[in-house]
Amino acid sequence: MTIPALRLNSGHDIPQLGYGVFKVPADDTARAVGEALSLGYRHIDTAAIYGNEEGVGAAIAASGIPREELFITTKLWNDRHEGDEPHKAIDESLARLGLDHVDLYLVHWPTPARDNFVEAWRALIQIRDAGKTRSIGVSNFLVPHLERIVAETGEVPAVDQIELHPAHQQRETVAWAKANGSIIEAWGPLGQGKYDLFSEAAVADAAAAHGKTPAQVVLRWHIQKGNVVFPKSVRTERLRENLDLFGFALSDAQMAAIDALDPGDGSGRVGPHPDELN
Repeated sequence: MTIPALRLNSGHDIPQLGYGVFKVPADDTARAVGEALSLGYRHIDTAAIYGNEEGVGAAIAASGIPREELFITTKLWNDRHEGDEPHKAIDESLARLGLDHVDLYLVHWPTPARDNFVEAWRALIQIRDAGKTRSIGVSNFLVPHLERIVAETGEVPAVDQIELHPAHQQRETVAWAKANGSIIEAWGPLGQGKYDLFSEAAVADAAAAHGKTPAQVVLRWHIQKGNVVFPKSVRTERLRENLDLFGFALSDAQMAAIDALDPGDGSGRVGPHPDELN
């Protein structure tokens, strides 16, 4: 299976569909990632705070897949933004992953009350220039955070990984990314089970029309929006199902009906607000 890739502002390509290991237990990560790799996934998204980088590394080592065919993302946690901490953190992540570089390194949250996310961003620029990551980006950054790091460093993130699903579409942040050459990665692309997207007529009707599951319809909506998605599952049948997104396309009317599911008042958010998590 060929998974489409998007070109980052760094000149590197990112597979549009990946496998996320948020909340995958550390002792099950090597198996789950190994299975994902065997099914055809090549983009793996982890983070230091997930506590499972070692399992990701073990699966990569066991897979026999050439490094250049893989796209590996990890993230800098909130208490390591200052001084030498980002440099120590990437070295520790690389050691756990068994790699000499990652493909994408992200500032995990802006934690604005700490007021040190610009310092962290400067450190990521240095980490990229040292060859320890090919591309750099951010996660959970809103427009004011994005505008500040660009104004103070001149560097536009390759990606912004944000909570994004039909009930919470973050249109202002998405518009900023599009205008400035960043790619949006959607975490919680299915609403994390806290918002019942699958019973919405816009989703259920499209699923029936295409002979697909509601989850496949929502993931296909993301693909057609130009988002990068990395749904998480530890079940083989779900891993396989999540790969089956490229043999059908939603119509303009179906896309518009799903677009209309966002109430527009932020009530669809299921994770922390980026201005409040510190």
